[in-house]
Amino acid sequence: MAAIDTLFSFVNCWECDENDHLNVQFYLARFEEADRQFRLLSGLSDALAGARRARHMRYHEELYSGDTLVMRSHVAFDGPYMLTVVHELRRSADNVLAATATDGYAPADSVARELRRRFQDVSAPMPDAALPRSLGTAAETNAATVKQLETAGARIVHRATVLPRHAGPDGRADDAFALACFTEGAPHVWNLTPMTDAWLTERGLGRVAVEMKLAWTGPLKPGDPVVTHSGLTGAANSTFSFRHHLFEARTHRLAAVCDVVALTMDLKTRSAVTLDDEVRADILKNVLKA
Repeated sequence: MAAIDTLFSFVNCWECDENDHLNVQFYLARFEEADRQFRLLSGLSDALAGARRARHMRYHEELYSGDTLVMRSHVAFDGPYMLTVVHELRRSADNVLAATATDGYAPADSVARELRRRFQDVSAPMPDAALPRSLGTAAETNAATVKQLETAGARIVHRATVLPRHAGPDGRADDAFALACFTEGAPHVWNLTPMTDAWLTERGLGRVAVEMKLAWTGPLKPGDPVVTHSGLTGAANSTFSFRHHLFEARTHRLAAVCDVVALTMDLKTRSAVTLDDEVRADILKNVLKA
């Protein structure tokens, strides 16, 4: 039983954001390539396991321009899904765990024994660091409509068009495209809270995502216009959460949902900052209505 090397990479300076670290959308591009390589090397396919139900990402350590990266992937039979694939991204210089992605599948019960036999050689225990923390594994609803979200208080935070460069080998928009939409829309979600651009700048703070859950509900293809409707969903001691809904703009068909857990980071100490009571109260007052 062993994990497989599925990615050898490098952080380019143009992939780093205003916090001077690797932006989350480029983690997703690497997870997606690791997934393609894992499928090639292991024989995993949608025909065997069904479509991926969700991808949970956790960001453990910052990565900076010039960092050399390696990824290892494996099946975890003791994971949170009937079939779980784990991707672990590490910095080569010190082997520090930088980020994890946990892919969840729900194949038919009748193939469980066959899947265990087939993927035994590429299996390893579920690492605790990769387990979802603040976001559950329950299936997301795919019935949300634009009208329902507007009534609940969601706002349009981004518009884009799927271009040929955004499509994977299957001709569908990939995870990195969805995350690019959500990453560009996220500051507009933050601006729905007291933690606006000016508020963060005044205090020397940065926006940081620590956990995400992405679930596709339908495909997007090159040429499709998209719109993102987003809203706040909760707040805790140091973190708060929000949800993005990506729609095909012409038909208002829901294509993807992404939950995000975020926090403010002191840009000098690179440490998390506790939410002010008034900020937390304001967020909770403005969460999406059920």
